[in-house]
Amino acid sequence: MPSIPSITLSDGHSIPQFGLGVWKTPADQTAKTVATAFELGYRHIDTAAAYGNEEGVGQAIANAGIPREELFITTKLWNEKQGFDSTLAAFDESTGKLGLDYLDLYLIHWPCPANDRFVDTWKAFIRLRDEGRIRSIGVSNFRPEDIERLNAETGVAPVINQIEVHPLLQQNQLREFNRSHNIVTEAWSPLAQGGELLQNEKIAVIAARHGKSAAQVILRWHLELGSVIFPKSVTPARIKENADIFDFSLDADEMKAIATLDRGERMGADPATLN
Repeated sequence: MPSIPSITLSDGHSIPQFGLGVWKTPADQTAKTVATAFELGYRHIDTAAAYGNEEGVGQAIANAGIPREELFITTKLWNEKQGFDSTLAAFDESTGKLGLDYLDLYLIHWPCPANDRFVDTWKAFIRLRDEGRIRSIGVSNFRPEDIERLNAETGVAPVINQIEVHPLLQQNQLREFNRSHNIVTEAWSPLAQGGELLQNEKIAVIAARHGKSAAQVILRWHLELGSVIFPKSVTPARIKENADIFDFSLDADEMKAIATLDRGERMGADPATLN
C-alpha cells in the first residue's frame, strides 16, 4: 500500500489520514480483520468501548509484532461512563482490554448535553493526557456550542472532532468551525452505509473516468476535504480496495458535482438529542 499521509494535530502529534474502523465488526471477527489490515499496511485503528471489540483489537496488536510507535490507536468513552472518576475507571478498562500502556487518541463518544457531564469528563481527559497516558484528546459528535463550553471552562480545546460526514450529510458549517479552531475533522460513516449513495449516477461517472469504484471516489472526496477517514469492512478484498485511493485525485468540477449531493441526511443520531 502506498505511504499514507499524516495530518499534524494542534498538540504537535500526527495522525494517519486513513485507517480501519471496527464499528459493527463482530467481536469474534475483530482480531482477524485487524490483522488483515495490518498485513495490508494499515497502521491506524479506530474502535470504541461501545463497539464491544476492544479485546479483538488488542489481540491483533499483540500478535502483529509491529512496533508500538508505528501504530495509531483510538478508542472512545461511552456515554454512561461520563464524569470525572468514572472516566478514569473506563479508561483503565479500555486500555486493559487493548493491552496498551497509552492511547494515541481518546474521544468522548457523544456530548449527551442533557446529562451535563462532558466538562467533568474532559477534565479527566486532560489529567490522563498530562500524565502521559493519552497522547491526544478529542471529541466525537460535538456541536460548536459544546466545544466552546469545553474551551471556556477548561482552556483546552479538542484536537479532533469525529462527526458523521458523507456526501449526503456534508456538514460544511461544522467542518469549517473545526477548521477555524484548529480541530481536525474525522468522518464516521464515510460511505453513508453504502446503498443508494454507491449507485449514484454522478459518482458513477466520476468513478468510470478514474477507473475506480464509487466507494473509492467517495473516500477520495473525504481526503480532498482534509478529513481523516477509517472505513469499516470485514472483507479482505474490500479492506484492500478501500486503501487504493492514493493514486488519483478529484478535480474542482468533480468536487462540485459531489457537493450537490448534500441533503443534510443523517444516518446516525442527532447529537443535540442523544443522551
